[in-house]
Formats: sequence, C-alpha cells, structure tokens
Amino acid sequence: MTSKYMGIEIGGTKQQICILNENAQEFDFLGERVELREGAPDILAWLKVNVQRLLRKYPDVRSIGVGFGGPLETKTGRVLTSIQVPGWKDFELKTWFEREFNIPTIVVVDTVAGGYAELICGSGKGSESFFYTNLGTGIGGSWFCRGKVFDGIGFGGSFLGNTYTADWTAKVPGSVTRVEDLCCGIAIERRLRSPGYVANDSLLMALCDEDIQKLDCRMLGIAAAKEDAFALEELDRVGHSFGIAVANTVSMMAPNIVSIGGGLANIGEPLRAPIQKYANQYVFISGKDRFEVVICQLMDRNVPIGAALFAKNGFPVL
Repeated sequence: MTSKYMGIEIGGTKQQICILNENAQEFDFLGERVELREGAPDILAWLKVNVQRLLRKYPDVRSIGVGFGGPLETKTGRVLTSIQVPGWKDFELKTWFEREFNIPTIVVVDTVAGGYAELICGSGKGSESFFYTNLGTGIGGSWFCRGKVFDGIGFGGSFLGNTYTADWTAKVPGSVTRVEDLCCGIAIERRLRSPGYVANDSLLMALCDEDIQKLDCRMLGIAAAKEDAFALEELDRVGHSFGIAVANTVSMMAPNIVSIGGGLANIGEPLRAPIQKYANQYVFISGKDRFEVVICQLMDRNVPIGAALFAKNGFPVL
C-alpha cells in the first residue's frame, strides 16, 4: 500500500475532509454543512464519525493535517478561540485528534492551509513571495517566502481581516473598524439585508423576490455579472477597503502574487478588479505595478488539500 494523507477543514459554515496520495493527488473528498446547535461539540461529533469511517476505508493514512478557522498556538495545536463558533476557547485540538485516532496530527490556521495548497499546486506555484487571503465567513491571510510560511512568534501571522481601516458605514467621522467587519461575507450580507440599503431598481430586488432577508453574496455576484449598477458599486466599496489592506500587505511583505480565496472568490473578476485597482493606487512605490491580485485556483477545496500537504511535508517555517 502507498502512503496517504488526510486533510481536514474545520470552518464556521462547512467541514471538509480530503485524502491525498504520495503524489499529492486527491483520492477522496467529503464536504458537509454541519448544523451547529452547540458549536464545537457538534463539529467534534461529526469528525469522530467521518474521520473514523475514512480511516477504515484507507488504513494506509500516515498522518493528518487540520486547517482550523481561528487563531491557535502552532507548536501545541491549542486553539485560542473561534470568532464564529462557540466552544473552541483553549481547546487542545492536536491532542484531541491524536488521542481519538492515534495518528500524528498537525494543526494550522485554515488560511495558512489554503495558502499552502495554492503555493504548491495552485495560483502561487513558483512564487518566491506569495500572499493568500480568504474572503468568506471571515477574512484571514498567510504569507510564504521561498516555500516557507511566516508564523510570527508561534501564534500565526498575517491576520489581514483583523487589521483596521476607515469605516465608511459609520455616522461618526474618523471612525475605524476591522477590515473583516466591512468586507467578509457576513458583513456584506448584513448590509444587503438592511432596509433601504439596496437600490429599488437593482436586479438584486428581483433575485430575492423583494424579500431582502434572502439576499446573499451569491446573488450579489450574479447581479454584478449582469453589470447591475448597485452590485458593482457595492463591490467597488468592498474592493476599496480590501485594496487598502492589500496595499499595506504588499508594502510590508512584497509578494508578487496576492491570491483571493474563500466563498466571495466565486464572484470572480467583478471582485478582483477593484481590489487590484485600489491596491495599486495605495501601495508604496516599491510595489507599484510589481504585484498581481488573482483569484485562487483550488477554490473551496484548498484548505483540506493544504492541510493534507502539511501532513505529508511537515510545517516549513521561516
């Protein structure tokens, strides 16, 4: 039997598992949205059943990699907290996996796993300085230099969504807020569902049958693709705020590729273009016209694939 490696994504809205072989080819995949009544206990129960089932099917799995949606202590695999899901505070996730399944396990932040997958076999392949960020339920970031990940002082790094920018939704001049509070999927949908926010003549109103509580980012992408004026304006606002964050990142870390992943990446060019435009407008002269914003290639599967690659290759840190 050839060795195989398991990669797991523990997210806020979806849980995913993949199996890779020695050649980093995807062998099997499982993805599911788990109903969260209690939070972490629901996810752990789902993992117990499905990881064990896949290990019976593939007894040649040598190690497990986990991409977790929140900050953690890299060396120990201890979760600090989850912003979206209750019950994870100070949870010893690496210890739990190794106790439950008796297989060596590495735990990393989900955006780091997603970025590693893109670096090895996706949008960042061949890049000497590569930055990956996800725009989804939350916003994260990961930076790779010469194939190694930046892990700061051992608690992760590049948490792009938790940097601050001007708050154009606030009534008080000079207000600031986290980038995530303006640009993540939850923040965008909260605005779309606010009475009076979406223009009455926008295609979005027809897409939701005039029930604004049904509006979501998928509909925003559909409307933008049809060149709906309001949808394009909303994505321009998101692109402006996120573009500033990207410009700051490029000015500090000098990546030549900034890859956008997460659920919002499915919107494609109507989202990518304003991010590129504003990032290039605000970046320091050292980076101007020397980087490219791209949509990731592995899309929704990059986190479990990256986690499996870490299980296979180890965790190369700068």
